[in-house]
This record gives sequence, structure tokens and C-alpha cells, in this order.
Amino acid sequence: MVPVVASTLGVLAVLLVVAQLTREADRPGWLGAILGRLWSIVELAWWLSGLPWWLVDRARRLPGLGWLPAPRWIRRLPGPGQLTLGQWRAIDDETVRAPDAGGRTSLQVLVVLVTIAAALTLQEYLGGHDTYERLFPPDGGRYWELRGYAWWAGWRVFGYVGIPMIVLACLPGERIRDYHVSLRGFVRHLEIYLRLFLMILLPVIEASNTAAFRQTYPFYRIANRSHVDLVIWELLYAAQFLSLEFFFRGFVLQGLRRALGANAIFVMLVPYCMIHFGKPLPETFGAIGAGVILGTLAMRTRSIWGGVVIHIGVATAMDVLALRGCPPLGGPPCH
Repeated sequence: MVPVVASTLGVLAVLLVVAQLTREADRPGWLGAILGRLWSIVELAWWLSGLPWWLVDRARRLPGLGWLPAPRWIRRLPGPGQLTLGQWRAIDDETVRAPDAGGRTSLQVLVVLVTIAAALTLQEYLGGHDTYERLFPPDGGRYWELRGYAWWAGWRVFGYVGIPMIVLACLPGERIRDYHVSLRGFVRHLEIYLRLFLMILLPVIEASNTAAFRQTYPFYRIANRSHVDLVIWELLYAAQFLSLEFFFRGFVLQGLRRALGANAIFVMLVPYCMIHFGKPLPETFGAIGAGVILGTLAMRTRSIWGGVVIHIGVATAMDVLALRGCPPLGGPPCH
């Protein structure tokens, strides 16, 4: 009972702080001082995430260490405070829209939101393991369960990529290449994504020691059966994440951009958080913050690939950490 009450009170406290922050944004006071100190902790984590690259750069100047790889992309980066409000205003400023577009009904918004609802509903009712088991009952085959995850991943690819591309092909004036699929913005901002990955990895390592984490990951419970099982599962998992990033950080954000500007990020947060239902509570709440950051970066860089790399990297790390508690490869299933 205590964890339930503590979690609920914690969420309410955060919501009250956020609500108060919007009221006091231009009036510094005791709340601003407290939030400033909390933000300093975040900025410290941001600085520490760049420390390894700074050390490598300095080490190369020592005698005998010039062979170390040069991190050419080391440079002064904006702090996390500049990754939010300032970036949202910049997104609004660079968004091209008709002068009379504000406050008007947009059929494109309707199409995008209906597509979100339809794609997620199809995946929930047709792309799950229950549907696979009904259509393809257990046959005693060695890879029957792995084929079930191929069914699951295939529906994610179809729902997150196939359906939106069909919709975009029917919308006049829309081009898939405008939906944040370029690598250019990702390469230019590579260090930001690497530092974000390091910031996320630390709490993941800590969470990997909890029972909830071990009971959830890896999803494919017999991934430790063989190298073939593990590699195929990770490839399916990666395809699902690539598709997810295109859907939420490409199709949804660009599709809503002209009508909502940076507010498209906040609309995207709702379904993105909900697809994490059933996972450990901290991970689901963490998806809110991750969604804000990755959505902001995707709209500013016009590239989903940073989110793809972070998602696949973190997910692979989570599986590897979870496998520490499993029998070795070739042994019985995890847990």
C-alpha cells in the first residue's frame, strides 16, 4: 500500500509543480529558486555525460597518446534548459503556415489523428500474441514462439510505417522525405544524442537490478536459448523501434506541425505514453520526458535517426542487462 500512495502523491506533486511553474514563469520567487536547484542537477548530469569526450580530447595532447581518436564533434552545446522552451519557440518561428491558419478547422489534423487511432487499434487487436496463437496454434516447432514475435514486429512495421505512408500518398502536397527521415540533421547533432544516451543509460543500469525489470525483459523469454534466437529477436526489436520513431517523431509531428507548431509534441506525448502501459511504472513515466526531448530534437533537426539510435541502443542494453540474471546461452528459459 505504501508504494501505491507514495507513487500517487509523487505524481500529483510533479503535476502541481508544473502547473505552478506555468503561472509563475515570469515571476521569480521561492518556487523558481527550488526549480532552479533541481534544474542544476539535470545540468550537472548533462555536463557529466560529455565528460568522457572532453577527457579524450585532453588526453590526446599528452606525450604518447596522440593515437587516440579525435572527437572532432566536441564543442560547446546548449544546456538542457535550451532544449525546451527556447527550442519550442524556434520551432514555431520556423513553421510555415498560412496567415489565417490559426484557429481554423484542419482536415489534415483530422486525418493524422484518425490514422493514429486506427493504427494503434489495429496493432492492439490484430498484432498481438493472442491473435497469432489463435491463427497459428502451437505446432511443436522450435521457433513457434519466435515467429509470434515476428508477427508482433511485422504489425508494428505495418501500423507505424505502412499505414502512414499509404495515408501520406493520398494527401495532396505531402512528401515522405519531409517527414524527418533525413540523416543530415542527425549527423550534425550526433554529440547531443550520444550524451542523451549516456544520461538514460545510468538509470537503466540501476533499474536493471529490480525484480520488475527482470520480470519484463527480455520480452522474448527464451532469447538465451541460442545465438540465433538472440540475434533474430534483437533485429525484430530494432525494426519495431525504427518504425515507432517514424510514426511518433516523423508522421505525427510533421503531420501536425503546420496547424499546431511545437504543440504537436504535446499531442504526440499522449499516445506515446499509452503504448508503454504494461511496462514497469518508472519506464512509463520516463517515456513522457523522453517523448518531450526526442520530439523537440526531431522537430528542430528534422531527423528521427537520433531517436532511432537511442531507442535501439537503450533497448539492447536493457536486454543485455536483463540476461545477466538468466541462465547462459543454451540453458533453460529466463525466469
